Amino acid sequence: MKSFFIDDRNKSIYAGKMAVWIKQKVVQAHYKGVVLGMSGGVDCSVVARLCQFGGVDVHLVLMPYGDDMKNTKSMDHALQLIEQFNFHYHIFDIKPAVDALTISTDSPLFKCAAIEGGEHNGLSSGKCNDAASALSRMNLRPRVRMAYLYQLAQSDSRFVIGTGNLAERTVGYFTKWGDGACDLNPLAMLTKQEVYTLARYLEIPECIINKKPSAGLWDGQTDEDELGMTYTQIDAYLINGTSGNPETDLKIEARKAMSTHKHHPIPVFEG
Repeated sequence: MKSFFIDDRNKSIYAGKMAVWIKQKVVQAHYKGVVLGMSGGVDCSVVARLCQFGGVDVHLVLMPYGDDMKNTKSMDHALQLIEQFNFHYHIFDIKPAVDALTISTDSPLFKCAAIEGGEHNGLSSGKCNDAASALSRMNLRPRVRMAYLYQLAQSDSRFVIGTGNLAERTVGYFTKWGDGACDLNPLAMLTKQEVYTLARYLEIPECIINKKPSAGLWDGQTDEDELGMTYTQIDAYLINGTSGNPETDLKIEARKAMSTHKHHPIPVFEG
């Protein structure tokens, strides 16, 4: 359950507490610092500044898929933050790795055959789930990014720091073993509204604060369009128990139920 709420009255207090918490985790592990995947979005920008605020050595990694970050101006936004606050960073293009791992649509694995006794993957026998296949390919991107971050972190004695907020976690809006994987996450109990409150306090560039949140899964993708609801509605549900719209409440509850497996430990046979 959420036991606190960050607003303009206490934002400096919580920014300090969160920064100290990150520092303590790094010191306790005897680590050098953290690595952070930088998309040019508000969540990762806030985490980067919290690390800096706490005196934590943070290295940012921009991981475009080809020109996607340039096409959406996310690269410009990330570099503006980097230049404004003098972050250490480098750029790693994940396109070759993702393309090498992507199963071709011509592969027999994408040829659906009739299966006796009913349905396969929730679809009628003999029908292809094109949407699921496309999403599985898109989810390769965050999984490759996380594999790279963990390689970098392990080689340089660092934590991988996460950026997922409470609204995303509630509706399961993250890739399992992708952007959902991390060693510590300071935003996990923050609504999107609270992230924006901290963003303004931490002087995140307006171009980042004002743009529509996007996971960058494909050209033109935005979080809210894909979810079919707004972060304001999800935040209201978290704080008040309802988004204010019964249909949206049902959508949120359905997504919570569908994504339960993302939050629970891996089931194991115990005899």
